Amino acid sequence: MSFTQYKPVATRLQRSELAVPGSNPSMIDKAAASAADFVFLDLEDAVAPNDKEPARRNVIQALNDIDWKGKGKTVSIRINGLDTHYMYRDVVDIVEQAGSRLDTILVPKVGTPHDLTMVEALVTQIEEARRLPNRIGIEALIETALGMANVEEIARQTHTRRLEALHFGVADFAASRRSRTVVIGGLNPDYPGDQWHAAIDRMVTACRAFGLRAIDGPFGDFNDPDGYVAAARRAAVLGCEGKWAIHPSQIAMANDVFSPPPAEVERAKRILVALEQAAAEGRGAAQLDGRMIDAASARMAQNVVTVADAIAAKAA
Repeated sequence: MSFTQYKPVATRLQRSELAVPGSNPSMIDKAAASAADFVFLDLEDAVAPNDKEPARRNVIQALNDIDWKGKGKTVSIRINGLDTHYMYRDVVDIVEQAGSRLDTILVPKVGTPHDLTMVEALVTQIEEARRLPNRIGIEALIETALGMANVEEIARQTHTRRLEALHFGVADFAASRRSRTVVIGGLNPDYPGDQWHAAIDRMVTACRAFGLRAIDGPFGDFNDPDGYVAAARRAAVLGCEGKWAIHPSQIAMANDVFSPPPAEVERAKRILVALEQAAAEGRGAAQLDGRMIDAASARMAQNVVTVADAIAAKAA
């Protein structure tokens, strides 16, 4: 193991992340009552320009009025892009007026590490000025060719460790690369495989190298549950720990795909017990069900058990 290691910055259960337009208060109320682990209140793409300021006010009210933690939710906001005049007021108004109720801020279209600096500076100053009791995390959307080209440098944001997660934004990424597709997250039959595999794989590797969570983005056709599940499974195999839900019907599917099956959890626990017994006997490896297991097996098994424990804690 390298002497240089980056431990997980923050551990949050994020199997399903429900996107909710800040311009629709009734949808916000429904999101709070849903089974989603994570909810982000959107001020960016889902909100028309004329609705930006009312949406911001709706989000502030929803953060303050709804008991998100009591409902088992992590709550986030997606601010407007750094290239718009809406962004600074999104951060200032919401963090000043409801920052104590906010868990993370999702920054769209991050292209370079410097794109996070302004947001981090604003949040830090407001936290100090308002003496907020909590530390607000930052999550970055990797959804442009520039962002993917710089994803390792973006993940290597170690000066404040406020950055917690990277998300793959497939629609804007496809547009940025001029990929031949007009669907969000689906596969193109002209491509022999998954055209998003390389991008997600690269982002996940960058996340895990520097202690961040990796989250897969949206699947646009909410009338295609089989397609959603297939996309979620591909992301899970690559190491993502959750996926966006743009419709409530996708929440249960995400929760199911990113929850380890009971048999997998049971085997993981047996691996840990077997290796603990082997270590007590002075052995570094052991056999279980006719297969060799060692320290690497323990690390994989512990990942499964950690997720299972978080799910159990939420259900309690």
